[in-house]
Amino acid sequence: MNKLKNISRIGFYSSNIILIIFYLFPGSILGCFLYNDCYKQPQITQDFIISSNHFYAFIVLTSLGVLSFHNTKKINLLSIYLFLLSIFLELFHIIIPNRGFEMSDLFGNIVGVILVILIYKIVIKYVKT
Repeated sequence: MNKLKNISRIGFYSSNIILIIFYLFPGSILGCFLYNDCYKQPQITQDFIISSNHFYAFIVLTSLGVLSFHNTKKINLLSIYLFLLSIFLELFHIIIPNRGFEMSDLFGNIVGVILVILIYKIVIKYVKT
């Protein structure tokens, strides 16, 4: 079990670094590779009120974080970290060339974090009782 926790933590830390690189790159790294166009953003699914790509990215990142730290007292700190990370990374788009701040992206980030944390809190509440 300890080995699985170590693997999930490595995945969480690696995902953090990769996400930060993708966020701070002035353009689209995936667009450069997939379309040979650094200004074109690949779209997983159509957006509806929130940015689906941002929603999925933060669901994955938050899920890895919860898997890594679920049996520790750091879960509340993790929640705060991911919430603030989702806000600050989107705010950085204001100053990064070829990027722009969008409320739908910010909402996608925040909803992804909150959804996983809520599911975790509900599961923990009913598993313990």
